[in-house]
Amino acid sequence: MDSGLRRNDESEVHLLELNLERPRDYLFVRKADAHTVVIVDQPFIASIILTRDKVIDDWGVADVAVMTPEHVEPIVALNPDVVLLGTGERQRFPSQAVLAAFLQRGVGVEVMDNAAAARTWDILASEGRNVVAAFILV
Repeated sequence: MDSGLRRNDESEVHLLELNLERPRDYLFVRKADAHTVVIVDQPFIASIILTRDKVIDDWGVADVAVMTPEHVEPIVALNPDVVLLGTGERQRFPSQAVLAAFLQRGVGVEVMDNAAAARTWDILASEGRNVVAAFILV
């Protein structure tokens, strides 16, 4: 097991200093699974839309299979370059009509499970990208 201590040839111990930095200019996802998304320290148990500076917590989608083009409207109204669509425990694609609603508005959409969407969100948001994440929670 690696303890984080390093020894050089003369058996001197060198400590590795770690600093926790929390992002301050965007809302970051701490945890995401099929049932909960934790944004900073706030858990959400119903489907949400996430931007760099706000959470829309009344999205109203409980299953990707019943998602309609109308559910896309509040997302594309935010004018993102790309949307990360988290579909729960595993990746499940919405209907062609839903995907077309994004593409007709010139918005790219990446479909993935919630954990992958959270990881991707944190990377893209930390880079200052114009990204929106939509998490379907059951």
